[in-house]
Amino acid sequence: MDGLLVGRSAELAGLMRVLDSAAQGTAGVALVGGDAGIGKTRLTSELAAEARERGFHVLIGQCAELGDALPYLPLADALRGAEPAVREAAAAHPMLGQLLPGTDNASSAGLTQQRLFGSLLGLLADLQPVLFVIEDLHWADRSTRDLLVFLSRMVQSERVCVVGTYRTDDLHRRHPLRSVLAELKRLPTVMSVELGPLGSGEMSDYVATLGEVDAHGLGLIVARADGNPFYAEELFAAMAEGDSLPDELASLLMSRVELLSEAGQRVLRAAAVAGRRVEDELLREVSGLPAAEFEEVVREIVSRGLLRVDGYGYAFRHALLQEAVYTDLLPGERTRLHAAFARLLTSPAELAHHYLAGHDLAGALSASVEAGRLAERVGAPAEAHSHYDQALSLWERVREAERLAGESRVELAFRSALMAADSGDNHRAATQLRALPPTSRVSERLAYYLYELDDREGAIEAAERAVESAEDQVALARALATYARTLLWTSRHQEVEELSTRALETARAAGARDAEAGAMLTLATFVEVRGDLARAHELVDTASAEGTGNLAMDLRARFHHARIHYEQGLLADAADVADGGVRLAFETGLKWSTYGTDLRFLRFLIHYLAGEWDQAEAVAAGFGARVGTVPEAILSSFALFIEVARGLPAVEGRLSWLRPFWPDELVSYMSRGLAAEHALWQGDPEGALEHVRAAMAPLVPGETGVVRLAAVGLWALAELGTTEGADELRASARLAVEAGPTGDGGHMGAEGLAWAARVEAEWHRVHGRLDVELWRGVVSAFDFGFVYEVARARWRLAEALLAAGDRDAAQVEFGLARETAGKLRAAPLENALLDFGRRARFGSGGSGGSSGAGVPGDGGLTAREVEVLRLVAEGLTNREVAERLFIAQKTVSVHVSNILGKLDASTRTQAAATARQRGLLD
Repeated sequence: MDGLLVGRSAELAGLMRVLDSAAQGTAGVALVGGDAGIGKTRLTSELAAEARERGFHVLIGQCAELGDALPYLPLADALRGAEPAVREAAAAHPMLGQLLPGTDNASSAGLTQQRLFGSLLGLLADLQPVLFVIEDLHWADRSTRDLLVFLSRMVQSERVCVVGTYRTDDLHRRHPLRSVLAELKRLPTVMSVELGPLGSGEMSDYVATLGEVDAHGLGLIVARADGNPFYAEELFAAMAEGDSLPDELASLLMSRVELLSEAGQRVLRAAAVAGRRVEDELLREVSGLPAAEFEEVVREIVSRGLLRVDGYGYAFRHALLQEAVYTDLLPGERTRLHAAFARLLTSPAELAHHYLAGHDLAGALSASVEAGRLAERVGAPAEAHSHYDQALSLWERVREAERLAGESRVELAFRSALMAADSGDNHRAATQLRALPPTSRVSERLAYYLYELDDREGAIEAAERAVESAEDQVALARALATYARTLLWTSRHQEVEELSTRALETARAAGARDAEAGAMLTLATFVEVRGDLARAHELVDTASAEGTGNLAMDLRARFHHARIHYEQGLLADAADVADGGVRLAFETGLKWSTYGTDLRFLRFLIHYLAGEWDQAEAVAAGFGARVGTVPEAILSSFALFIEVARGLPAVEGRLSWLRPFWPDELVSYMSRGLAAEHALWQGDPEGALEHVRAAMAPLVPGETGVVRLAAVGLWALAELGTTEGADELRASARLAVEAGPTGDGGHMGAEGLAWAARVEAEWHRVHGRLDVELWRGVVSAFDFGFVYEVARARWRLAEALLAAGDRDAAQVEFGLARETAGKLRAAPLENALLDFGRRARFGSGGSGGSSGAGVPGDGGLTAREVEVLRLVAEGLTNREVAERLFIAQKTVSVHVSNILGKLDASTRTQAAATARQRGLLD
């Protein structure tokens, strides 16, 4: 009995706004909370009807009260109940097909959860516009909660609307959904809707929609219902049947159940044990009634509105009714019914639930193990871990547990630890592994997870133990490969080559392809740092040539293969390899996995360096600005390369979202380094220098990333007209070039060397020396394919040539730089070049003759120095100039000294006269 929607116009309007935004290309999420029976499902049903009218594909899935037993139940429910076109589209995506009926759960090559999440994003993109409703999130399994968080963060520009409902009265202090809701409600894409009780007027209107009722009855219902529509419906039904009105909802619900025949009550009790929904054939078998009698009894139950027909089975009209009937069962009755369902079911997760509730511990252990294996295959590692842990908790209480589980307790505990790690809980995995006998396999995984947790000492100790205890060649190969990896960035890095080589030889002899690829990639990184690029290429080429059967390893190999090409400046080769890796990531649903994302980052950078900026901007559009986690912030930071260089208005908004994540070293390096460039283009060298110093502070001396930051910092100092700190910046860059991150020297790629050349040129510029040969060297160094930086270097080379009196050569470089800036639509660089060209009297073309030919150049004045000069020519004092430009008076004094020197003037008046003569103040 569902009345009209009453008293929820404001809430529906809010949801409609989210739906409208999704229709226009801004994805949104709505979380609808409220007490049981308050009208959440009624509200979302109205939204779904509106969405269908607007051409949305509507997916609706429901969570069940089985804890973490059934992973992705609402997603599977939504896909199974979807229209045929949606099911066909889902079947074409990796991993999603396994959730459809009649599909085998094939074993996978790892990263199953990430593949499933990526596949769902692909499906939503194919189907858009989409409304995806997940009901009863308070019962959601861990993987479904993870999926909701993933969708809330990742869908931004898609035409997708996600709505979740949950009971607020079920969220006790330690409920796992509470932290998820708190996290999601901080996101700008998420709207929270809380449904409170209806007012007395609204409740009266609502009851009137249910049927005829006199004024006295209406008053009783409104008073007793306390604003809860479901309670009002039950009171109305009880009154219509002539019953008295109990004070408590549970008593009211059971009073209606007690009106059924004895057989009807028995069938309804059996249905309550099954859960919110039950198949017709299964319910009939458990009831024990003949088919004809069963059908008559079910007809009676449905006619009284206690169950409704749902596909090939029945569902309780409301979860509260199912809970009331289940709670009313006697202990023995409940146990017998659970056992009856367990005898008939085949789903391992449901079997485990019913066996445990029926006190059949042996059955529960066996079914839990099988449910865990199934959860592994469908990409639900958290549920697999939960099932395995449940089996382990029963182990000591079950005879012949090993036979029932099909493996030893140690094997099962090891598998449970792997699933904990796969679900993102490396701490839990490490704890479980430490409790196991320290075999080579256990120690190797422990070392791997401790390395991921940045416990280098613990990782090395565990890896050494793994090598020492290896019982066969396969175990030894994996232990050696992990051992080498743990030492790579430590003071013992000299041992890496020998260990990796030994791991390679052992792996090849034992046929351990994953260990072989891992050892090759570690060795490739080691020899690359040592400058042996030919060998590094050979190793990564071999590692990525054949699949290992481990998707994570295959993507890692392709990433490093492309990266080494990129570092060497071989952009075409890097693009080919990266494209292959990105293709593999998309085909397997892993574009959002660690290396899937890294490959897309790298492909973006290749576009950026090669001057393919329209493609780069298209890729960057998928790097959401509204971030909530460190990985998202890192992804977002990459977009700043193109946005800052093109002067796009999105820069400020993106930086405001990234600011809270600046304590993270990588986010700070990426975003603050580019924020410094943005500040320089905006005429704020002091702000730029602040960004540079903050980004450099956490970096280890000798890190290659220092070089670019040092170059940008020196650019800022040149604009400020001060040498303070210049020597330190150059020294930090030289340390990175000469010593490297390990302190033993090493190889720096083409781009790194180009930035190092710019550091030297910028250092001389800070000291007032525009060295032509140094800037020629910068142009040449970036000419491996970095189109934009070649243009920026030509700008400085043109300034140096002009200052040296070679006006014609300066104009050639200026013209080339302007041509590139125009093609790239690099607005800040174009503006800087136009300003320089105007001051130099090059004319609008920049490549031909000029009306200013034969007139001396501007002496290499910077844009800031020209600003200061204009104000000096107006007769302003240093203090007045500082106030006008919002800079320090000391900085103005430095600028004035530089101006006098560059214009060969002894007084401010002479400098102004010279500037007018040269046209610098026009």
